[in-house]
Amino acid sequence: MSNSSSITKFLLLPFADTRELQLLHFWLFLGIYLAALLGNGLIVTAIACDHHLHTPMYFFLLNLSLLDLGSISTTVPKAMASSLWDTTAISYAGCATQVFLFLFFISSEYFLLTVMSYDRYVAICKPLHYGTLLSSRACVHMAAVAWGSGFLNALLHTVNTFSIPLCQGNAVDQFFCEVPHILKLSCSHSYIREAGLVMFSAFVFWWCFVFIVLSYVQIFRAVLRILSEQGQHKAFSTCLPHLAVVSLFISTGMFTYLKPPSISSPSLDLVVAVLYSVVPPAVNPLIYSMRNQDLKESIRKVISGMVLNTGKFSLTLQE
Repeated sequence: MSNSSSITKFLLLPFADTRELQLLHFWLFLGIYLAALLGNGLIVTAIACDHHLHTPMYFFLLNLSLLDLGSISTTVPKAMASSLWDTTAISYAGCATQVFLFLFFISSEYFLLTVMSYDRYVAICKPLHYGTLLSSRACVHMAAVAWGSGFLNALLHTVNTFSIPLCQGNAVDQFFCEVPHILKLSCSHSYIREAGLVMFSAFVFWWCFVFIVLSYVQIFRAVLRILSEQGQHKAFSTCLPHLAVVSLFISTGMFTYLKPPSISSPSLDLVVAVLYSVVPPAVNPLIYSMRNQDLKESIRKVISGMVLNTGKFSLTLQE
């Protein structure tokens, strides 16, 4: 038995015991990570370079892509390194940093998704007031509140979690440092303060979820009153991707942090953690661009420009 003052490192859960499966996991995660970098990077570049996309909806989407890049870069590279070098150790400071950054990015993303639902509500239900309610200054303020709230939430949980005495060893049953699994290492009853903070955060997130649901109830009621089939298609093409992302994010995240210990198992926890920490950043670009013609056209221009510049560079080298 040990306490937190004597712990210098944690041991993460390996994905596999055999070397072949570890390498398979490395290549699988590498492919997902590169796809996330490429997809989110293209969205950020397309929105930043195309002045036609300088609207509130795409401004928030740019922020979402940045948060996705941050969240997947916090967990996946370390997991890949662990599989490649066959090591599960992470330093105490590294674990605390990973907890803080991951909570910061996913909390900010959740608050940003709430803001994005308000953006869609105003755009569809109050279009005449859209420019007033979602001016450039208002958008910057709402994005700043989302990032700032995520930072505060992450700071509180990180400080509180790592101030708890740990008496149950240093083996974290997850492929990255996650608050629920660190709490399992705490001394008896010493986790109650952090558990209370988790419940408070869950309460805040629940009201955000209620706000999102109410926003979409009003949105769908308004959309169904639109007589034009083209108008309905355009409204659904911007709302359904956002709703799909919110549903996946909320269901897996809430299950991870609020599930009873009786249904917890390493394999189940591992699958759910991948679903809410790895999958969304990789599929969000596909979900948002699949039904959005303006974004697809802008991304196509970015790719064409990259190919053209690469060709010019190759010709220059040959000369």
